[in-house]
Amino acid sequence: MDQEIDYLRISITDRCNLRCIYCMPAEGVQALEHDDIMSYEELALFARAAVSCGIKRIRLTGGEPLVRKGAVDFVRMLAGIDPGLRLSLTTNGVLLNRYAEELKEAGLNRVNMSLDSLDPETYGMLTRTGRLEEALDGLHSAIEAGLEPVKLNVVVLKGINDDPAPFAELARRILVHVRFIEYMPYFGAKNGKWFVPGDEMRSRLERSGELEEVESPEGWGPANYYRLGGALGTIGFISPVTCHFCPGCNRLRISAEGRMKTCLFDHDGVEIRGEIRGGADLSRPREIIEGELERKRREGHKKPPADAYLRVTDHMSRIGG
Repeated sequence: MDQEIDYLRISITDRCNLRCIYCMPAEGVQALEHDDIMSYEELALFARAAVSCGIKRIRLTGGEPLVRKGAVDFVRMLAGIDPGLRLSLTTNGVLLNRYAEELKEAGLNRVNMSLDSLDPETYGMLTRTGRLEEALDGLHSAIEAGLEPVKLNVVVLKGINDDPAPFAELARRILVHVRFIEYMPYFGAKNGKWFVPGDEMRSRLERSGELEEVESPEGWGPANYYRLGGALGTIGFISPVTCHFCPGCNRLRISAEGRMKTCLFDHDGVEIRGEIRGGADLSRPREIIEGELERKRREGHKKPPADAYLRVTDHMSRIGG
């Protein structure tokens, strides 16, 4: 049976208001020029083509998607494609306090928020420019606006934020779903000093109490979820290094500059921006998408080779994770 590929990730910007140490260098990266970024109208055309090919869920990513002007209007634009389309957002949360209610009103269903530490000093070191207070304000604003479920993504770095206890306590108190994510090899670097296996994090978490396996809060995902006794929220583990999930991958991606990828480790992808700017109607991107989805169904079970690192030019801020 063919894998159903029904999930599209759209990176709407390569810019970010943080400088997380595992995502980009301290000086940032060379931002794309305005004309090199897909317009919202161009992305909406691509999204309509993707929905016609079976896409049922769209996630907006970046960079930090909320730094791009008009992000709320783009959510509204996507919501008008199909009433059954599920829309989500991955964000660092710094601007959620400003936009959460507007996003919900525009048609956004839920958010994933990157939050790598609950210690203000560690959070500041990890993000280089961030303030934990702003991120936590965004978290509570998302919950109050009804953007559910709210999932917290924690990229685990050895010796920096590898104590799960503070997040376990957070999941006890409020309805959030914390996911501990293995640090992935990237920029040609080996796992090295930062890598912590997901199983090790789970073993540490078990010191806080017995874990009960539970279902995913919503939809397909690579995480295995658990609940500590009496907790409102859950804890999940995403292990792309020690337990790859390529056979079940249902994702299609388009980068901010308009390159479509069927795998995070696709080196080139397929150039879409030129096709659309050349006057293509809905049929041409649909033709390209259908061809790439068929290829993904044939090859999607293959795990990337051990030395398949992202290229230096493929910063996470442009791919969208």
